[in-house]
Amino acid sequence: MIETTLLEKLTDAAERDGVQQLVVGAVVQNEGKVLLLQRPIDDFMGGIWELPSGKVDPGETVGHTLIREVKEETGLDIAKVRDYLGEFDYQSGSGRKSRQFNFTVDVVDPEPVELTEHDAYTWTSLTEEPPVTEAVMGVLLRYREMR
Repeated sequence: MIETTLLEKLTDAAERDGVQQLVVGAVVQNEGKVLLLQRPIDDFMGGIWELPSGKVDPGETVGHTLIREVKEETGLDIAKVRDYLGEFDYQSGSGRKSRQFNFTVDVVDPEPVELTEHDAYTWTSLTEEPPVTEAVMGVLLRYREMR
């Protein structure tokens, strides 16, 4: 699914950089649009739109986390992981230095989206300027350049 040597390089670099929490993000694509999820208002960074994403649990691989988090947050099953889109660092709500690795994915069926942790979702055309953080915008711009 994801090349093992790439994952090893990414996790080794994160460890050298003092990253305390690994996170994965998925650009779920469907018919020229990408899936964005809106964080609950009362949550850390409440109300922002983001990619389906989540923390890598102890003993879990980046690839397994990607599959698990997309399923948990959207109810969608990943059919294929396509491309690595880079990473960005941020400070989590608990103050931990976090690094989010981002990948493009295809899903088996894009509907229905079943939200468990977010207030809303939208399929966004990248011809629009989506309401996301600067870091996520960078990931989406790389995605658009690769298409």
